[in-house]
Amino acid sequence: MGAGVSSIMGPEGEVGAEGADTGLGDLPESCVAAVLLRLEPREICDAARLSRAFRGAAAADFVWEAKLPENHGYLMSFVSEGAERGKGFVCKKEIYARLCRPIRFDGGNKEFWMEKRRSGICMAISSKGLAITGVDDRRYWNHISTEESRFGSVAYLMQTWWFEAAGEVDFCFPAGKYSLYFRLHLGRAYRRLGRRLCNSEHVHGWEKKPVQFQLSTADGQHARTHCHLAEPGAWILYHVGDFIVPNSSVPTKLKFSMTQIDCTHTKGGLCVDSAVIYPKGFRQGKAYTACM
Repeated sequence: MGAGVSSIMGPEGEVGAEGADTGLGDLPESCVAAVLLRLEPREICDAARLSRAFRGAAAADFVWEAKLPENHGYLMSFVSEGAERGKGFVCKKEIYARLCRPIRFDGGNKEFWMEKRRSGICMAISSKGLAITGVDDRRYWNHISTEESRFGSVAYLMQTWWFEAAGEVDFCFPAGKYSLYFRLHLGRAYRRLGRRLCNSEHVHGWEKKPVQFQLSTADGQHARTHCHLAEPGAWILYHVGDFIVPNSSVPTKLKFSMTQIDCTHTKGGLCVDSAVIYPKGFRQGKAYTACM
């Protein structure tokens, strides 16, 4: 069987009859491109290794434009700072590659990126981009540096009676359904001799009453859940709710919050990393999605 396959392979892996000059390289790029349109981006890059025809087709603008969000022009308007200021992204493949890397905005407190499998847009809002009650009072809160946050630091609560964190987003998401989460961690993680450990000395109060999570949009969508925080030592995505974006050219105005304001007891030992928005069905990390 191996001999039979090798007998029809031409230069660069091109296929043709034995002794013939035809192969994959003789296929019109338009035909090859029609095939590539049905593949995922990673598969397109793999196919580009097959022959010159596939390489040419894999660089075609209309192939990559089909993989881009419909409002990619708006998304690329955020690529305007630092070393990339004034840089021209000539082809759609370059635009696709740039959108797959995080793009910071709002003073570096928010970032978005495109997940490669379905070309959906994800977003993260750092703890510094949230309105957290009392966060500047060092008796109760600290900002600590950590490699476990994409923003390099988290807000750490030692103790409080009144816990509230809220945020807002005004952004043109591609049309679709999205899920919002808070990324939280009970206890303070640290490393010793290369091992990850967790200091839980301040963790208390979260088992007594659940935290309330809620979101609302300017067009009248609402969601509310209640959940006890659990599992010290692990980063957890707590599901706030879902929302629908009907039109990618209209900004989605979103408000969200998490609160535990029962002042009959204190609570503490909580790291607040960020709020994250993913296309519905996509997420990175362990999540609690079945809260009350």
